[in-house]
Amino acid sequence: MLKTRMITATVLLAVLLPTLFLLPPIYLSGFFLLAVIASSWEWSRLIAPGANKSAVMYAILCLAIIFALLGLSDPVWQFALLSMSVMFWIFNAPFILARGMNMSIAKWRYFYGILGLIVLPATWFALIFLREIGLIFMLTTMALVWVADIGAYFVGKAFGKRRLAPEISPGKSIEGALGGLMLCYVFAGLCTFYLAPTVTLFGVWTYRFGWLPMFLMVTALTFLSIFGDLFESQLKRLAGVKDSSHLLPGHGGVLDRVDALIPVMPIAVLLVGFL
Repeated sequence: MLKTRMITATVLLAVLLPTLFLLPPIYLSGFFLLAVIASSWEWSRLIAPGANKSAVMYAILCLAIIFALLGLSDPVWQFALLSMSVMFWIFNAPFILARGMNMSIAKWRYFYGILGLIVLPATWFALIFLREIGLIFMLTTMALVWVADIGAYFVGKAFGKRRLAPEISPGKSIEGALGGLMLCYVFAGLCTFYLAPTVTLFGVWTYRFGWLPMFLMVTALTFLSIFGDLFESQLKRLAGVKDSSHLLPGHGGVLDRVDALIPVMPIAVLLVGFL
């Protein structure tokens, strides 16, 4: 399994790194688009297991929504989509997660179907907006999610005792989540201290409002990344599967790798717009 994971990671890096640093931004947009379309296909398979044709149609519909919003050439519509995504993650997701496994995927199928067509295209537009601001700006914002996950994993392994969401994800602990948050504070602080104020979200926020508001923002983004991870775990458990798919051998599906990014990227864009 470890060998398979390493091979898959190497192939992905061999594609992603040149796309990030050597090719024009449109290629990165295409890479992200493929990831979002694959995630939408997996999303449909989770909410309607066995409906393979429907999953393909769902992915096509997600692509059509993205192209339609691009064709409108009006950022207002795109930011409206981002706002709907953010509102869901802030106001609705906590209540859905609180229900644990006391839900029926069949009864909620249409809700999840509409939701996926909002949050997945919103993630793509958010990534594109952040890339237009700057490559470092986008990468450091994405890295906050990865830092939170790494910190939660190692601190949880070492000190985790109290389960964060035992029904949804028994492996996650409160201690791990707090460890991830502490590491995010360190990461954001280093970005602010060592990089120019305008090249990261953390630097801009600190320059405009101060250190304490910046750390409060990092706290909110970190908890949102946890929501994204738990939300997908809940969806997989309701569907009765371990991974969203097997598109990435050794890693599961694309959705398994980007779930924590889905809530964070849209709100990061709105925070930039607020500034």
